Amino acid sequence: MGRATVVIVGASHAGLGVANELLKTDSDKVKVILINPSEKHYFNIAAPRILAKPEFFKPEQYLLPIEKSFTRYPEGSFQFVKGEATSINVASKSVKVSSLQSDLFYDYLVIASGSTTTSSLQGELAPFKPLGNQDIDASIRSIQKVISDAKSVVLGGAGPIGVEFAGELAEAFEAKQGASVTLISATKHVLPMLKEKGRNMAEKVLAEKNVKVITSRKVVDAVRNVSGNKAQWIVSLDNGEQLEADVYISTTGVIPNNQFVPPEFLSADGWIAVDDKLCVTGGDGSIYALGDITTQPLRTVLKVTEQVPVVVANLKAAILGRGKYSTYSSNGALMMIVPIGESTGTGQIFGWKPWGIMVSKIKGKDFFVSKAAGMLGLS
Repeated sequence: MGRATVVIVGASHAGLGVANELLKTDSDKVKVILINPSEKHYFNIAAPRILAKPEFFKPEQYLLPIEKSFTRYPEGSFQFVKGEATSINVASKSVKVSSLQSDLFYDYLVIASGSTTTSSLQGELAPFKPLGNQDIDASIRSIQKVISDAKSVVLGGAGPIGVEFAGELAEAFEAKQGASVTLISATKHVLPMLKEKGRNMAEKVLAEKNVKVITSRKVVDAVRNVSGNKAQWIVSLDNGEQLEADVYISTTGVIPNNQFVPPEFLSADGWIAVDDKLCVTGGDGSIYALGDITTQPLRTVLKVTEQVPVVVANLKAAILGRGKYSTYSSNGALMMIVPIGESTGTGQIFGWKPWGIMVSKIKGKDFFVSKAAGMLGLS
C-alpha cells in the first residue's frame, strides 16, 4: 500500500501542528503536502511588541523558515509548495495553487488557512497576522518605521490585540514628549470577554500608562489627509466626534481566508462549518478544517492546540484503519493572558484573574518568542 496524500492549506499554528504530528509516527504511510504563500512562518502572537518595539526582537526570531525543519522526516514524506490555494475541486479531490500549472491531488485535505486582521482593510497596514503572499518582513519594517516616526496613535478596537498593542506603544512612546496613544472601545469596557476584575485591571494599567480609552464608541471612518510633507489621519466616531492622529490602526476582528473554499462549505459570515470530528460539513468526509478558519468559537492558540490532535487522530483512523475517531467540543472555558507592557497585564484562567507579575512571567517577558520554534515543531 502506498502513502496516502494529505494536502494541508496553510502553515499556520494549526497547519504545522497537523503536519508534524502526522509525520512523527507514520511518515512511511503518509505524504504531507503543505501549501503556504510564504516560506516563513510569522510568529504573530508577538505582533504587538514586534510592531511597537523594533529593537526588541531580531526578525529571525519571529520569521521562522518552514521547509528545512521537515528535512528530519524520510524523503518522499513531505513536500512544501510556496503559493496560494485558489480553488478546491471536491469531485476530483484536487487543489489549484497559484504557483503550479497542474493541480495537487489529495486523499485527505486539511484547511488551516486562518484569518486576516481588519487592519488590511482600514487604516495603516499593521500585520497582526500573515498577509497572504505579501512580503511580511517588508510589511513589518514599514509599519515599524511609521510608528517610530509618529507621536500620536489611535487604535480602533479594545480586544486582546488592541489592549496589548496599546500597552506596548505606551512604553515605546515614553521618551517622546507630547506623545499620545488613544484606544477606542465599542463596548462599555475594554476586553469585554473577561470578567469584571480582569477588565478593571486592564483599564487601571492603561490609565497608569497614560493611554486614553474612549468607550462605547465605534470608528465609522478613517481618512488619511496629506498636506505638504505631513499626513494626518482623521478618525470619525459614531457620535460625530473626530480625532486627529499621525497613525490610525484597526485592531478589530478578523476576516476569514476563504477565497478558495467552495461556498457550500461556508457559514453566512464566511467561516467553514465543521462537525464534532472537525470534518467539513457538506463535504465527502475527506476534508477537515481547524483553527481560525472554522466556525468554532474562541479563536485562540490554546483552542488550536486542542484541535490538532483531534484532526490527527481522525486522519490516522481513516488512513491506517487503527485507533479511535476523536471528537472536539469547545468547553467555553476562557484562558486568556493579556500583557499590557513588559511588567504587568491581566487575563482570565478558569474564571480567576492572574496577578500582573504572573502575566509578565508567562507571556509579557517575550510573548513566547523564545519558545516559538518548539511550539510550532520548527526547531
